[in-house]
Amino acid sequence: MSTSPLINQTNLRFLLHKVFPMEKLCTYPRFAEHEVSTFEAVMEAAHDLAMEKFLPHNRKSDSHEPEFDKGSVKIIPEVKAALDAYAEAGFPAAFADSEDGGMQLPFSISLACDALFASANVSTMGYAMLARGVANLLKAHGTAEQREKYMLPILQGRFLGTMCLSEPQAGSSLGDIKTIATPHADGTYRISGSKMWISGGEHDLSENIVHMVLAKIPGGPAGVKGISLFIVPKFLVKEDGGLGERNDVQLAGVNHKLGQRGIVNTFLKFGERDNCVGYLVGPQHQGLSQMFHMMNEARIGVGVGAIMLGTAGYLHSLEYAIERKQGRHPEQKDPASPPVALIEHADVRRMLLQQKSYTEGALALAFYSAQLIDVRDNDPDADKVREAKLLLELITPILKAWSGEWCCKANDLAIQILGGYGYTREYPVEQFYRDNRLNPIHEGANGIQALDLLGRKVLLENGAALALMQKQIEADIAKAKEFQNLKSHADDLAEALMLVGKTTQVLVMQMQAGNIRLSLANAAYYLNMMGHVSIAWMWLKQAVVANECLEKTEAEKEFHHGKLQTCRFFFTYELPQIKTQAALLQKMDDTTLSMPMEAF
Repeated sequence: MSTSPLINQTNLRFLLHKVFPMEKLCTYPRFAEHEVSTFEAVMEAAHDLAMEKFLPHNRKSDSHEPEFDKGSVKIIPEVKAALDAYAEAGFPAAFADSEDGGMQLPFSISLACDALFASANVSTMGYAMLARGVANLLKAHGTAEQREKYMLPILQGRFLGTMCLSEPQAGSSLGDIKTIATPHADGTYRISGSKMWISGGEHDLSENIVHMVLAKIPGGPAGVKGISLFIVPKFLVKEDGGLGERNDVQLAGVNHKLGQRGIVNTFLKFGERDNCVGYLVGPQHQGLSQMFHMMNEARIGVGVGAIMLGTAGYLHSLEYAIERKQGRHPEQKDPASPPVALIEHADVRRMLLQQKSYTEGALALAFYSAQLIDVRDNDPDADKVREAKLLLELITPILKAWSGEWCCKANDLAIQILGGYGYTREYPVEQFYRDNRLNPIHEGANGIQALDLLGRKVLLENGAALALMQKQIEADIAKAKEFQNLKSHADDLAEALMLVGKTTQVLVMQMQAGNIRLSLANAAYYLNMMGHVSIAWMWLKQAVVANECLEKTEAEKEFHHGKLQTCRFFFTYELPQIKTQAALLQKMDDTTLSMPMEAF
């Protein structure tokens, strides 16, 4: 990879060779036939394809968004060309088993490829990521016949897919969905209802679309306990794998969005002619737990998408700040003196450091999460598998929500650096911001992630997940204390960790005492606190490795010094924010709850 607008390649190598060494993945039997050179070749191919087929139409797909035309959708041809090239290169099956025609790559390497495609064009990549999520869901919960008919064509790049959860009247409150699945004599179901906000819900980009639909079977339990999961294909699939007649799934409308306009977002109606055929996945009334297999994967994908949009904005604003000459230093009194580059100005440097600290810190957390998935799925040690599962439960909402909020903030800062130019369509930073603004909303809004983190995840197995995370952070604190220049950061993170523990204890005790609503009222602050501590942890981890690299070699000296300086920035300017958040949370303030509705 040459100099790239998609990612800092030196940073990618640093993360995958030094911080989370990918050679360790080759010790697992599943990846034993691979070598590090294989992983590097795959990432190189992903980068080249992203540059050649995904990046060039990113702007065009934003300005020429999908159009609703007589019940179908018109999409610019470059999107299909990119997805066809993606399929031809084998990327739909990058993570899949070799017996299914897959590359059988580690999740960590698959995530690195996803990051490159998302940075180039997050909308077009959205089609591919949704389809892979369907394939992985069917691999885990589908029958052999369902995998043959629907999963394999997705892995071959012939079919795409969706997840159909939300409904117009229910939104994220899935217990209130009204879509019905009525049993049919032949063992299939007839689906009736509507779904809103369905990305990739209608198009001609693939031979078929595999909708994964949540619905309720009459007579089942109320609320979320009565939800089942169904395959509802756009076209019915014959026994020989050929396509049959079109299923009774109708496009009712296209939603016009602020950003990520290149991936169509739809309103779908099922069973308008009382003949929408659905196929039950797994047992009845277990649909939500099964769908979480796809949702959790999607939440990691949302986090990565947010990080890469933030990264794209950072790289563009950095280039602009280096090239743009404007203004002079305060002590330069001569108006005839030449203007200096924007990057010479302290406030611009602050904004660049903020972006760098958010995006590179979050990318490290994403690769840490990917490493956990590889351990969970492949390690022979049952204790390590259990620990990886617990940590993933805790970190997934943090990765999704913190990255969604703070990497969007990074895009805001990129616009600010470009000034008036950044606010115009002549430069891409305004699109990066619009595209990223979706990420705090979809796949479970950030407020829902906060409620999940505080109300459920920190309580898992009597706090085992949080205790395990604290133990790992403490181990990295001990390593950092071996370096004189990191001791103060290590002490600050130790203090922050104690603050998290104390705050969590106060909130959990209040919940156990019955003050659940008040305890959760400020859950968003809790998630931000946990997120900042997690990112500080990732920065300390990177700083330790950067110090070790500086001791061993002069190579990439400036890069490693940059890591140390950005770590210093995050600990000095960002981490202290958690003290205010912790004080507020421990106070159990009821201002928001006690505000009369009439007074708003």
